[in-house]
This record gives sequence, C-alpha cells and structure tokens, in this order.
Amino acid sequence: MTPLELLRAALRAIRAHTLRSFLTLLGVIIGVATIVAVVGVISGLNTYVKEKIIVLAPDVYVVQKFGIIRSRKEFIDALKRPPITWQEYERLSSGILKEASQVSAAAGNAMPVNSGTRHLDSIAVIGITPNFADLFNLDFEAGRFFTENENNAATNVAVIGADTREELFPHLDPVGRTVLIRGLPFRIIGLMPKQGRSIGFNQDGRIYIPLQVYRKNFMASNESLELQIKARNGVEGLDASMDEVRALFRAMRHTSFRSPDPFGMLTQESLQELWKTISSAAFILLMLISSVSLGVGGIVIMNIMLVSVVERTQEIGVRMALGARKRDIRHQFLLEAALLSAAGGVIGVLVGSAGAFTVRALADFPAQITPGIVLTGILLSTLVGLAAGFLPAYRASNLVIIDAIRAE
Repeated sequence: MTPLELLRAALRAIRAHTLRSFLTLLGVIIGVATIVAVVGVISGLNTYVKEKIIVLAPDVYVVQKFGIIRSRKEFIDALKRPPITWQEYERLSSGILKEASQVSAAAGNAMPVNSGTRHLDSIAVIGITPNFADLFNLDFEAGRFFTENENNAATNVAVIGADTREELFPHLDPVGRTVLIRGLPFRIIGLMPKQGRSIGFNQDGRIYIPLQVYRKNFMASNESLELQIKARNGVEGLDASMDEVRALFRAMRHTSFRSPDPFGMLTQESLQELWKTISSAAFILLMLISSVSLGVGGIVIMNIMLVSVVERTQEIGVRMALGARKRDIRHQFLLEAALLSAAGGVIGVLVGSAGAFTVRALADFPAQITPGIVLTGILLSTLVGLAAGFLPAYRASNLVIIDAIRAE
C-alpha cells in the first residue's frame, strides 16, 4: 500500500468510531494541555525574572551580609557574620578600589507611612546613597533624585514608587507634598514610573530616602548595609573587581585564609543560576505529574486499539488474503494510533495555551507560548501514540489468515 492509501484507510477507521476516538484522546489531551500550560508559564516566568526581577547590570555586583542561601546551615552561618558597617563602606568608596568605578550603599526596613487621612501599616523605606540612581539607571515619571548635598545634610526628602503614590496620593501629583515616615515629615521630590512586581517584594511599593537620613533616624545598631559596586572595566573586569573587594574585606576583618568569606556576593549571573535551579526543580516535578496523564492516555489508546484489532479481525484476514503484506497492516494500525494521539496533542496544545493565557490575564502572571512549545506538545503526543500502537499493530500483522477470515 502507498502512504496515501494507508492514510485514507487509517482516517476511515477513525471516522467509523468518532465518539470512541474522542474519548480515547481525553488522557492525551489532558496530559499535553497540562504540559503546555506548565511550560508556557515557566517559560514566561523565566523571561520575566531575567528582564524585570534580576535588575543587576552585568557589570554590577552586590556585597551583603547574607548573599545566596541554599540551606539551613548556610543561613545559620550567615547569621554569625558581622554586619557591613558605615566605616567599611567609607573605606571602599574612598578611592582605594582600582578595579571599581562606583560604590553605593543601601539599607532598609518596613515602616508605617501616613499622608493626611491615608495610612500604610508597612511599606519598604530604603535609605540609599545618591549615586544609586546612576548605578541602576533609575527613571523618573516626575521630579528628580536627591543630591549629594541633600544626603550629606540629612535633608528629609523622598522619592516614591508608583504603587505608593496610588495608595497615598490617588489622582494627585505627589511631588512637593509631604509624607510622614514613623511620624517624621518628608518632602517628596521624585516619582518613579511603574516597574512591576518581583518575587518577594514590590518594586513600586517603596520609598527611597537619603542614606544619612535613614542612619540618623531609623537604622538599628546591628543593621547591615548592602553595597552595590560597579566594575571599572565592564563585564570583563567583573572578576578582577570582585577579587579586589574580597581581598580588602577579608583584610579589614582579619579573616584567616582558611576561613570562608565573612560576607556574601551577588552577581546577575549568580542570581540567574539560582533562579534556574529553582525553576528547573519545579519544572521537573510538574512535568512528572503531567506525564502521568499522558501515560494514562497512551494506555487507553493501546487498549482501544487492541479492541479494534479484535473487532476488525475478519477485515484484516480478507485484506491479507487479497495480498496485503504484514507491514501494511502494521503500518496502518501504527498510523491510526499516531493520528489519534497527534489529534489529541493539537487539542491539548490549544487547551493548554488557552489555560496559560487565562492565567496571565486573570492573575497578571507571565506566560508565553512559543512555536517550540507547540511543536514539542504535538511531537510528544505523536510519539506516545506510536508507542501505544506498537502492540496492537504487531498482533494485527501476525494474525493467521485462515483463522482471521473465519472469525466472527
């Protein structure tokens, strides 16, 4: 039989039992739909994390007390580290670093904020040095960032995020107005545009104030600073800059060469690697769960095809008596199983894509369906169909002609 004849015969067999064929596909549809939805959401989330959440530039790194924590032991060890102090920041920003072009510092905590009758119980108030804006290329919807003079004079000025503005000054221009942070008045001089949410915190629900103001009024004695450092020679000079800072910090803290660093370092690459590890583990777990439905769908296809072999025994016998070869019978049943499963894959891709886009629309959760995801879903379902159809195809092709023709 030619491939076209095989295809026509397979389609006729499928159309002869339309309802049964559809019910056979349910397991494949559910499995593929789940896989496509999961992969679409995780793929979108990966892109979102890379573009929106991991805001470090490739040539900027962070020095902080904790760094990346992967276990309870690492967390306990990090708790024992001394905080990064103002004196250490002054030493690093004094020009001693030859491999760094800028050093900024930040510290923050959640505090109550008031404006007139409006009150926020807990909002992130971050004290930062003025060069933070240049280091992270901050944009402003209105107003400006505070200056070096305002920081040195500990002037009570503030820059707020978009969500903070909506909560405290709905439909009003906040620049020039006053907010109370723990009862202290601050004049708003800048408004940042909408940046979006990130994992663990809301970038728009923040208030930035000069670090000297934060140290003077809010900073606890044991609170640690976070340092942001820009490598002088770009990405190529990142490792050299980190090595220089590591050596200087260890010397300032009299750390033995056998002891680990008494601080943590974060780079864009390390944060992306951490996220990749987390998302990969979640992806594998969800894929294993989704594969159960796909496996069940394959078993259902195999059983239905075995029933079809029994029902069509006479037909198979007659075709073989008229000259059909074993491989023709085998190819027909394999093709039927593959077409059934591929059809289920197409429907599953459509259902999964709709599910992913519904999640994105209702929950404002990133999701993206790429051609690669679509092709993978269809290909995977087709392979499941071929695997499920192997045993029925083998049995059909090995029927004894005389017994098959006499079967009732």
